Amino acid sequence: MNISELLADLQDQHDKTTARAGELRDQIDHLTAALAETETRLADLATTRKIIAERVPPETKPDPPETNTAYQAIVNAFNQHPGRAFRARELHELLGMLTDEATVNVTRSRLGRLVRQGFLTQPGRGRYQKRTYWL
Repeated sequence: MNISELLADLQDQHDKTTARAGELRDQIDHLTAALAETETRLADLATTRKIIAERVPPETKPDPPETNTAYQAIVNAFNQHPGRAFRARELHELLGMLTDEATVNVTRSRLGRLVRQGFLTQPGRGRYQKRTYWL
């Protein structure tokens, strides 16, 4: 490769990198605008909730929280099998949940959160077990 070819190659790389930087800037602008819209919507929802909560008579009891959330189902499964370690897919099969990769990945994330909160332990990579406390 001679000097002129090297310079042409460098110019080509520079042009491509400049174009990619422009694309990324456009994406950042789009995401920044979307984030601003979402944050505005969150603020509006929080204000609406506050106004409605202030208008509810004090003797009115709020609806009970939903008790059969995915987290509750997971914790219940571990409570029913306290000594057993599960993989996320095994847990899905036990609970009769879908076993597609995306759904199982969501459960892996939930299991990780339960580990960080101290409800579960990880006795091995990808395995989760109910934390036992020794007194």
